Amino acid sequence: MSLHVLERSNDSKVANAVKVSGKGKVDPRIKNAFGLLAGLEGSCIGATGVCLENCYAGESGNGSELYYPSVKALVTRNFEALRDASLDDMVGMLRAMMADFVTDCDKWSAPKFFRIHWDGDFFSPRYVHAWSVIVAEFPEVQFWVYTRVPSAAVYLHGKRLANLGLYFSGDRDNVDTARRMGELGINVAYVADKFVDGKAVFPKAVRCPENNRALPRISPEGSACARCRLCVEGRRSVLFSFTKS
Repeated sequence: MSLHVLERSNDSKVANAVKVSGKGKVDPRIKNAFGLLAGLEGSCIGATGVCLENCYAGESGNGSELYYPSVKALVTRNFEALRDASLDDMVGMLRAMMADFVTDCDKWSAPKFFRIHWDGDFFSPRYVHAWSVIVAEFPEVQFWVYTRVPSAAVYLHGKRLANLGLYFSGDRDNVDTARRMGELGINVAYVADKFVDGKAVFPKAVRCPENNRALPRISPEGSACARCRLCVEGRRSVLFSFTKS
């Protein structure tokens, strides 16, 4: 029986290569992100109230899944394919997807970095394990991921995967857990109403330059994440602001 073909997504903020049209429009060239259905009914088993209310992807936060039916259909297909799959089948599906990504990068001589979960999260220990296998199998790819699932963050941190930028996602609803993750040496991506609020909780964290309007989301010079690479390479904890102030 053939395995389901998982579908990658474009995300202008994280694109590893861009294309510029004759009219100056800039778009991602390669799909270098992967998403799953968001929300408690989907893959976000660690979602907080703050997360659900403000999610840029899920329906609960009036995100992409609500306004773009094709996006919701895509992440739903991915989630349904993986939700009850065996470990071997999960790894097989993810492996095939990443092999296609590497082929695309080689075709366009693009740097190989890939965001796990632009939408959704780790929904089971088996699924976390599957991704740890894939990250280890593709050392030429720099992966990065944010998760609100403490057990997933601890497990992946313990794997010491050199090509994985790992972040625990924190907000005021799970701030105590975020602090514990930080004490374990896990980077924290903390979101607050304002940057000053986040800085008060995690004073050593730095502001996301795109969220802080210091870098455009995408430009002919590349995407914000490609130009910054702080999260891509997991260099230190980072702050986000709902108000961008």
